[in-house]
Amino acid sequence: MPETIQLFITCLLDTLYPEIAESVVRVLERAGVEVNCPRGQTCCGQPAFNAGMRSEARRMAIHTIRVFETAPGPIVVPSGSCAGMIRYQYLELFAGDAEWLPRVRAIADRTYELTQFLVDVLGVTDLGARFPGKITYHSSCHLLREMGIHRQPLALLAAVKGADGHSPAELVELPGIQECCGFGGVFSVEHPELSAAMLERKIANIEKTGSEVVVACDAGCITNINGGLHRRGKHTRAVHIAEILDSVE
Repeated sequence: MPETIQLFITCLLDTLYPEIAESVVRVLERAGVEVNCPRGQTCCGQPAFNAGMRSEARRMAIHTIRVFETAPGPIVVPSGSCAGMIRYQYLELFAGDAEWLPRVRAIADRTYELTQFLVDVLGVTDLGARFPGKITYHSSCHLLREMGIHRQPLALLAAVKGADGHSPAELVELPGIQECCGFGGVFSVEHPELSAAMLERKIANIEKTGSEVVVACDAGCITNINGGLHRRGKHTRAVHIAEILDSVE
């Protein structure tokens, strides 16, 4: 019997990008696991947490914990920011709470970001994916700085084959790969001028690579970067890594 994982689908994928969620499921199934998506899951509480609304964030966190603690197995999240919220910020939210902290730790210890789970837990890098053009990779802030995940998505992309199905796809390093795209959730709303300047620099660096797609692991970055590319009339598009890994023939 394949291992069963619990998929935390995230608000942005559920609301804006159901096709990415479908790619996530196919990629995980191809990696050899059975995917369950617990009913009743909602937001992890990160927007409220980042806005300083701690009581509201706690209520959403409690709901998430109650939903997932009845479903055994690893919890896989196709987002570094949401995975980081569950793994690390829940511990801050419930610090000193004798009733909830043990339950928080139990959930946090089971939670993995998608590429982390594929590479570090399953030991999978080659999923038979193919992409005919140039690829570059943007490392989102929470994924890199909070989760410490960088080599895993790059290992998965390095295993993607090109148009001939044998040679590696062309993976071009993005200048300023570790720089924020300017989204940052509520940051882009509270500081629009700074956000716009950061996005301008990110798009300029993407253009330098000559890539057809820029790959990211967080839907927030994808949304922000695609908005900037579209407004500037660029043909390059931002995609979730699951979409690339799901490109098989």
